[in-house]
Amino acid sequence: MCCAVGSPLAMAQKTAEQGIQEYRDMLADGNPAELVELRGEDIWKTPQGPKKATLEQCDLGMGPGKLEGAVAKLPKFFPDAGKVMDVESRLVYCMVNLQGRAEADVTKKPYSGTAEKPTEMESLVAYVYAQSRGATIDVPQSHPEERAARARGEKLFYYRGGPYDFSCASCHGSDDKRIRLQGLPNLTKSGPAQAAFAAWPAYRVSQGAVRSMQWRMYDCFRQQRFPELKFGSQASIDLITFLGVNAKGGTMQATSLKR
Repeated sequence: MCCAVGSPLAMAQKTAEQGIQEYRDMLADGNPAELVELRGEDIWKTPQGPKKATLEQCDLGMGPGKLEGAVAKLPKFFPDAGKVMDVESRLVYCMVNLQGRAEADVTKKPYSGTAEKPTEMESLVAYVYAQSRGATIDVPQSHPEERAARARGEKLFYYRGGPYDFSCASCHGSDDKRIRLQGLPNLTKSGPAQAAFAAWPAYRVSQGAVRSMQWRMYDCFRQQRFPELKFGSQASIDLITFLGVNAKGGTMQATSLKR
């Protein structure tokens, strides 16, 4: 439930939210995601699959093996795959094509359970995002497929459905909304979109796990009581594209720390 800015309730909630941010700031120097990033680096450099290959020649859009700044420009169209891909779907592509692994195997469990050991995908995501910390977000729109992905993502953002007739915009389409003590950013505006997009993936203290952007989309669908969003699906990539374009000009901060 939302409240008017300046009201006693709004002021109390703002103070509580500031307290949560202070808690995050205190933990930031010892972000457990750093351990997951190190695990991801080890996985990145370890030969796997029938081809006994590492992922060190994986092309995330800047050239084989070049990671610095790469994720700040994703999703984008990849000619070798013939489609727009986000970070996670591109990692899957590299596992399959460089290492010879089966797609079903590498996507079987992309997310860990609460307090479980991080999955291979979560670890890789943490590692590759860490290489773009401080990079400027610039999700491209030069290719027709990139523009089409953004347009579909916008439609999905505003699509209402499910038992509660919710859409993404129900929570993230206007200012001054919150759920309990959690502020809900207006992702249609540049500033809030930049802050939100830049902070994922993130280590969720309440779950003891690194959560990726794909997981964030999945969990939003779950909260809306929509059908389960498939990992790496076109819908998930389109939504991430829409959000990334809105976040243009922001500065990557992942892997960040969240409640």
